[in-house]
Amino acid sequence: MSSALQPDRFRFLHIDLNSFFASVEQQLHPEYRGKPLAVVPTMTDTTCCIAASYEAKELKIKTGTQVGEAKKICPEIILIEGSHTVYAQYSKAINDAVHLVCPVAHNPSIDEMCCELIGREQEPPRARKIALDIKQAIYKNVGEALRCSIGMAPNRYLAKIASDMQKPDGLIGLLPSQLPRSIAHLELRDLPGVGARTETRLKTKGITTMEQLLALDRTAMHNLFDSVWGDRMYHWLRGGITGDDGAPLPNDMQKSLGHSHVLAPELRTEEGAWAVANKLLHKAAMRLRMEKFYTSSMSVVIRYQLTREQAERLQSKRHTSGIRHSGWGMEARFLECQDTLTLLEVLRGIWSHRPKEKELTRPFFVGVTLRNLIPEDEHQETLFGDPDNRMQLAATMDKLNQKYGHTTLHFAGMLPARESAPTRIAFTQIPVQYGVDYM
Repeated sequence: MSSALQPDRFRFLHIDLNSFFASVEQQLHPEYRGKPLAVVPTMTDTTCCIAASYEAKELKIKTGTQVGEAKKICPEIILIEGSHTVYAQYSKAINDAVHLVCPVAHNPSIDEMCCELIGREQEPPRARKIALDIKQAIYKNVGEALRCSIGMAPNRYLAKIASDMQKPDGLIGLLPSQLPRSIAHLELRDLPGVGARTETRLKTKGITTMEQLLALDRTAMHNLFDSVWGDRMYHWLRGGITGDDGAPLPNDMQKSLGHSHVLAPELRTEEGAWAVANKLLHKAAMRLRMEKFYTSSMSVVIRYQLTREQAERLQSKRHTSGIRHSGWGMEARFLECQDTLTLLEVLRGIWSHRPKEKELTRPFFVGVTLRNLIPEDEHQETLFGDPDNRMQLAATMDKLNQKYGHTTLHFAGMLPARESAPTRIAFTQIPVQYGVDYM
């Protein structure tokens, strides 16, 4: 790692799309522009806003605000049920527009892109020109309602910080010669990787301001975080290069794959929850094969809505929607497989062990996760192969579902929930297109 004095150049641009989901809706519906708008997962007052337009943010309505509360703040707020597919398509279109100006080196999330500058592109005037050209390319090629804030810095960590310093439609550069004093005014929570729990832990160690954090030397930063993360952050905040340039630490091979869903009111029954669980497994199994994995473990989670009296008697938690609930979960292990029919048999076995208490009769959340993923090239075939041609059946279903939509051909168990549990809006997950659908 090196934090030696760096020349005054910008090596990275971080592009952060402003109120992305809400802006896409305002692009699609010009009549919504200039009005408070929120994107929601379902049209119920108990759910939370997953995105808000800047007009709504000015009224203190933001991501995480309960829909019922948002209506109290602004009775005329426009509520739109979000579409993962539409946002994924716009994300790709924006990536393509950015590519016209500068190659995208990394996509941290659906609404973020990072470009690495080379040679004379790193000179501040040229970097600023590239950033302005990116804004114009998005405006001209994708839509006038879509705006972005761009941060310019010597490493990716600082570029991300800079992109958050001026919104909407901002352009901020952090030059090495101005560091770290140019970020001394920020809050600790403005640092990527410092959430509520980390902030609390820092405060218990006497660090409550950015000035105090920046005053620490490298050894003290290491001790503060009790890991090499402290060493990296010490260099990043001073414009240094660590080899990963502020990128997230690479994970080991993917360990799990799954889906979860808050049930619509009409599906909050035993039959509705079972149908949704079938739908979630159908999607997960298709992804499993598309991503070329086998699995040998499945976990299922069910959360049951409780009345106030039941919540007082039983151990309960509060969902983000405000619903008091009690949860149940179970994991099963089996011979590694890849086909939907075998996985449905496992799901049916797990489901048979669900709670039977009379208090737990109103399921409102279901999650299905496939674990212990094994790459196809490491899979060991069994002695008896595939006597029922289950993999051939799965391959035929995949071929049709990729061509016509992932719910075109499915097992009957998911029929009541065929149109429910759409792919959830992705924040940190980059949408992947399988045939005509994004998942």
